[in-house]
Amino acid sequence: MRQRGVDAGKGGHRACNRPLRHRPGAPPRHPVLPLVLLGLTLLCSLAAGPARPARAAAYDGALVTDLSNHLISITSSFSGTSLLLFGAISEPGDLVVIVRGPSDRVMVRRKEQTFGVWMNRSETQLADVPGYYAVATTRKRSDFASPALLKQLQAGPDYLDMPVIQESGVDVATTADFRDALIRIRSQEGLFNLYESGVVFVGQRLFRAPIEFPATVPVGTYRAEVYLIRDDRVVAAQATPLFVMKRGLEQTLYQFAQEQRLAYGILIVLIAIFVGWALSTLLQSRR
Repeated sequence: MRQRGVDAGKGGHRACNRPLRHRPGAPPRHPVLPLVLLGLTLLCSLAAGPARPARAAAYDGALVTDLSNHLISITSSFSGTSLLLFGAISEPGDLVVIVRGPSDRVMVRRKEQTFGVWMNRSETQLADVPGYYAVATTRKRSDFASPALLKQLQAGPDYLDMPVIQESGVDVATTADFRDALIRIRSQEGLFNLYESGVVFVGQRLFRAPIEFPATVPVGTYRAEVYLIRDDRVVAAQATPLFVMKRGLEQTLYQFAQEQRLAYGILIVLIAIFVGWALSTLLQSRR
């Protein structure tokens, strides 16, 4: 294929060196005509203006958002915090704010009483489970968005897409029970939150939405998404990054535990042995 292309190039070069001849009976050539057509094309393009994607034009300037802080530092005294998401809109509509943390696989187990002892009888593993998830809206979701749009945006814990990747002793009918149990537990821990009417307008254009984070919030990279919805469709969207990191001694221990797991485990065992020996020696000396 490469040789064929080279030959074609050489042939074209020889053809350029040949003198132009007018064939008898052929219409006369007008070399000026292509230049005139090219000029008209350029003038039409300039009159029409620069080309822009149709979807991007709908998002320009309609929504501007930001966070009061893009970093949450976890120290030994960390007991939870609150961030403020704020912004402005240039078009009317309802807002949906979604703050989502890093996702992971989660095993959900069900205990049942067998001969007076509670044992794990069935389990289900779910994928793409966010470690933290919060949704805030201007009003009740069903008042301005259809279930199809809410499912597409995953606007709420009940619309989260957490597929089942492994199950044991569970039929398809009861898989939803495990999913509902996970949502209930995470909601009780403050890791799954739904704030309908949690986005408050200050005037007609400015808005604010406080987001709460518990003390058990996982570390990682978060994403704060804001959607402007009108007539059951998204007319503007913005995304802002958020980082949750450990600081000080907690960060050093966390990195050491993640990067040197074997050494960290051995160190913990040695510390436990030393503490046990020290307590035993102290108690014997007091007798």
